[in-house]
Amino acid sequence: MNTTSSGSKPPHWDRQAGRPNGAEAEVSSSLPGPDVGAIHPQVIRIILADSEAIFRVGMNKILALEDGLEVVAQTETMPQTMNAVATVPADVVLFEAGLSPTPADAISEVARRALPGAKFILVTPRAGEQETVDYLRRGVRGILARAVSPDLLVRCVRKVAAGETWLDKQGVNWVIEAYRTQALQGTAPQQQLRLSEKEMLIIGGVTQGMKNKDIAREVGTTEQVVKNYLRKIYDKLQVTDRLELALYSMHHRLLDGYILPSSAGAVAAGAASRGGAPGPTGPAESDAMPCPQEEKTSPDS
Repeated sequence: MNTTSSGSKPPHWDRQAGRPNGAEAEVSSSLPGPDVGAIHPQVIRIILADSEAIFRVGMNKILALEDGLEVVAQTETMPQTMNAVATVPADVVLFEAGLSPTPADAISEVARRALPGAKFILVTPRAGEQETVDYLRRGVRGILARAVSPDLLVRCVRKVAAGETWLDKQGVNWVIEAYRTQALQGTAPQQQLRLSEKEMLIIGGVTQGMKNKDIAREVGTTEQVVKNYLRKIYDKLQVTDRLELALYSMHHRLLDGYILPSSAGAVAAGAASRGGAPGPTGPAESDAMPCPQEEKTSPDS
């Protein structure tokens, strides 16, 4: 008759790992043997954020069977998720794309509010090339298909908790191609970018850390127009947020010879007080690294 000691691994552990019981226990055992002391690895704390109860229940049951994995919170709406990540310490957040009609923006917002150390795995029915690259740029550490198998779910959680990135082969190829394309675009002549005068002024405001409403006031337009321009600028320069835009403009010296918004506003104000038109000025004198005040992610601030 087959018997097992009280400290041996559950049978399902060995089938998923594909290793002999002894070898697995040697590497990552979280339960001591009957006569040998073992060091318990740190428990991986998980938040399940999914709008469908059946998926939350299913994932919770799968994870509960695994040593060293603990579900510390479950949420079904964006407000619940925002509150959970801000108050419950977690190592991994399994975030379902369906929690928001704009999952990329939602991920960015949730990540900003999360306690330090939380790593995000996006669970989605599908992710195309642009979406995959965008999710990673916004801080996602893993992307899982909605129909993921139990063993891949567990492996993904463990890998991401350990600091690795989890993508399928297609996702890896997309990311490599995106960065290759960005590198090639970085070597193109600046005149091919075809940025308008107003776009250059808005870029200047971003590099100075100005908010959209301040940029709008300085360049003589509305905040909504500035947001629209920023989206077009992001597309043209292949950047995804204000920080990347500021770094790109510094690296490629986009602002050489342009009046930055705050400078333009000061010149216009001085001219108005004298009853005349503003005169020409040179490029900004400061070469300091930009420090945008806005959070990363979207132009809507």
